[in-house]
Amino acid sequence: MLKEERQQKILSEVELHNRILLTDIAETLDVSIDTVRRDVKELDGDHKLRKVHGGAISLGFTTNSTRNTNVYKLAEKSVIAEKASTLLKDGAVIFIDGGTTCLELTRLLPTTPELTCFTHSLPVAMELLHKPNVSVIMVGGQVSKESQTSVGASAIHQLSEIRVDFSFIGTGYVDSQYGLTEFDWDIVQVKKAVIKCAKKTVLLSISEKLNSQHRYKTCDINAINTMITELSPENKLLNPFRQHDIRLL
Repeated sequence: MLKEERQQKILSEVELHNRILLTDIAETLDVSIDTVRRDVKELDGDHKLRKVHGGAISLGFTTNSTRNTNVYKLAEKSVIAEKASTLLKDGAVIFIDGGTTCLELTRLLPTTPELTCFTHSLPVAMELLHKPNVSVIMVGGQVSKESQTSVGASAIHQLSEIRVDFSFIGTGYVDSQYGLTEFDWDIVQVKKAVIKCAKKTVLLSISEKLNSQHRYKTCDINAINTMITELSPENKLLNPFRQHDIRLL
């Protein structure tokens, strides 16, 4: 495989999943970790992604700007966010996860109804401050520099003491049989707590992530009440999910 092809594959993976591990992409490309490390370093130098210890993250995922447009499949994520916003009722207490799709939901929240929103995401919290109808409660803890979210025991404990109407969450990977997975153990533990504290959990995911999985399991697919993609609910790509007790929107 030519270097240009390898680097395009790396960019595609990091844009789709927001974060990748060098070991995973080396295995996928069937090349050495040193080769992938050099590619990632070069892509970082070209400002196409950000190199981090053991992997890489997308620029759209790491930006401190609340008006960043360098987000993979932004149009599709906006469609998902619009669908998700229709679930909100006046006086609802919700949780919004980190990640680019959930951040898009935050940006597109209507000026009504009145909401109380918990989040462990710094970018989400900052965006919510612009919403006069939303009371914002930050779930604190150790902050992951990569995901810009609170992780660890403190965040999990705080989540155990709340009960929200809806949790809107993202995922790195989703499969109709294996459920939701991530490669980050700390992120998985927080997501488990988020799901547990919600009356209903809503998964926001672009369709490219369907039928993918990684090493650490967040939950079975049936732990999700509603899954929202940019696709029509009748789309045949969603057929594997219809046999489960999950609403498609």
